[in-house]
Amino acid sequence: MSPNSALAYEVFIADPIRLSVPALVPNGDRRMFSPLSTTLVYGERDAVLVDPPLTSAQAQAVGEWIEASGKNLTHIFATHGHGDHWFTAGVLSERFGAQVVATTGTIKQMHHNVSIRAGFWDTFFPGQIPDTPVTAVTVPDNRFTLEDHELLITEVGHSDTDDTSVLHVPDLELVVAGDVIYNGVHQFLVEAGHGGLDAWRRAIGIVEDLRPRWIVAGHKNKELDDDATRTISETRRYLEAVDELLLQHGSALDFFKAMLARFPERLNPGALWGGAVALYS
Repeated sequence: MSPNSALAYEVFIADPIRLSVPALVPNGDRRMFSPLSTTLVYGERDAVLVDPPLTSAQAQAVGEWIEASGKNLTHIFATHGHGDHWFTAGVLSERFGAQVVATTGTIKQMHHNVSIRAGFWDTFFPGQIPDTPVTAVTVPDNRFTLEDHELLITEVGHSDTDDTSVLHVPDLELVVAGDVIYNGVHQFLVEAGHGGLDAWRRAIGIVEDLRPRWIVAGHKNKELDDDATRTISETRRYLEAVDELLLQHGSALDFFKAMLARFPERLNPGALWGGAVALYS
């Protein structure tokens, strides 16, 4: 908590869950989905939730966490359109009477993720995802308030997908960054081709220019803190390694092995393998 602010934040980490994929990752791991971060920014009475999770079971756990906080949930904000960052927004909105908000670009990507749900998301998590109506609305000037404190939505363009944004909480020196920043987890590279890495670096620069002290990454190792300087640096270093090792290796498997050797401490090599296959396809 900032000493000059009545606001605070907490993060709920949904642990990795297994994908319905029989094939193992080349290093022998089972295919898993990365840990998911859901953030509660709160004041004395009210709260805002950022990036509700993917499955019904995760939403139930997050709902119990919100109830235990004793806060009145006013808004649910989604940083981007990937389903793991908003598919349970409807469930939680109905439970707490909160308004779902997002940018115009994110809402477009939400509709896209609904359109591919049957052939993509449901194949990995059959029977685990609730109904996913797109109910999000925009807010004027990409800003809204929490107990008279301004919350600013900053659009950053392409990061690990198109039309991404972050939530800046100036009074906490906090940015809830979605998938612009990663924290101890292998980054999602499936959409990183055709200039995506350069665009992602520009998005990181926009976040850095907000001068946060703390950053909540959309996928983080729960053993790590939210230090902004470290997480920005490590996310950049990962993308630099991708550029370097793509030039050195002629196959997805060799690239995967080299990245794994460079970043052995990062969680979920399966995410890296999926990206490697996409980059070399």
